[in-house]
Amino acid sequence: MTTPPNLIVPVKANILLSTWNQSRDMDGTQCPFSLIPSVKTTNGTGGPLETGRNVSMIVIQFIYAIVCLIGLIGNSMVIFVILRYAKMKTATNIYILNLAIADELFMLSVPFLAASAALQHWPFGSGMCRTVLSVDGINMFTSVFCLTVLSVDRYVAVVHPLRAARYRRPTVAKMINICVWIVSLLVISPILIFADTMPSKNGVVVCNLMWPHQTWSAVFVIYTFLLGFFLPVIAICLCYILIIIKMRAVALKAGWQQRKKSEKKITRMVLMVVTVFVICWMPFYIVQLLNLFLPHMDATINHISLILSYANSCANPILYGFFSDNFKRSFQRIVCFRWLENGTDEPVDYYATALKSRVCNNHPLDFQQEPLQSDPCYKHGTITRTTTLQ
Repeated sequence: MTTPPNLIVPVKANILLSTWNQSRDMDGTQCPFSLIPSVKTTNGTGGPLETGRNVSMIVIQFIYAIVCLIGLIGNSMVIFVILRYAKMKTATNIYILNLAIADELFMLSVPFLAASAALQHWPFGSGMCRTVLSVDGINMFTSVFCLTVLSVDRYVAVVHPLRAARYRRPTVAKMINICVWIVSLLVISPILIFADTMPSKNGVVVCNLMWPHQTWSAVFVIYTFLLGFFLPVIAICLCYILIIIKMRAVALKAGWQQRKKSEKKITRMVLMVVTVFVICWMPFYIVQLLNLFLPHMDATINHISLILSYANSCANPILYGFFSDNFKRSFQRIVCFRWLENGTDEPVDYYATALKSRVCNNHPLDFQQEPLQSDPCYKHGTITRTTTLQ
């Protein structure tokens, strides 16, 4: 027995039970919750209920259009900056690139959902149904896995600085990113198997997760909550607790204040990205878990939790611009088209300058220093390896 299908619902709305029973069809029987509320009324005439649902649909579509536009532009800028400038290809930025790619792929799937909502049916076939729902699922898990990796990267850089040079390399970061995608694909394998199209009882083709039994849907909610939120957030919190302990323990040591300024800026940025992720996703998972016991929750709550989770995909580029000087300067160059005027002008690489300066002066590099001015022995382009993001 298959669960009743939803109408054009992304994976985030399907993770829980397939039916949330928030709207009713024309014969008065309960129908599954849909991302786009039904615009039909029992008497077939336009009335307050129909008008309200039409307004609701327009508002939801407008919000998703804004999220999609900001997400596409912002993540495209992040991808462009990291790929264009050699000195932006640090280990930390490679992880950020992976996160931006995941968000970009998801944003490319939003137009399919918007078109389906406008048509009130799924016109793209079974293959695209499986693809769109899978991309949505990959975004969920890849995002949190990337943030977990970023937090571990911060832990290694701050708590184990001597080991950082060995593990925090772009080559290693690329290999880890590949592993993140492989793990994400394995985690969403149920979506690849059970996503499909199916005609509803009124003949409308819908795209949904077709579970063999209702229990499977509830199990999948707990499964995604544990792997996609609870366990990663626990790991992230542990990393930052250890980072705080380390910073307090060595705050007064010689040289730490200089290193601390550089590391603290990066750590603060990553921590803010993680915080926004938790703020955007926690309501979604709370609603999913509550729906296991309260299947008749207000549809508005479901919509708000979904929109917050989607909005996270467009929030990260904004945070990079606020908390990273290099990203801010690079974004400004793109907006002003200055990257067309001088393609060789790259963001300032403070760590490379510090490295060259200390080598020229025969000083051991025991911490990552951020110089106040350019070192005379540093020549532009001679140092390409970087390990920090300013």
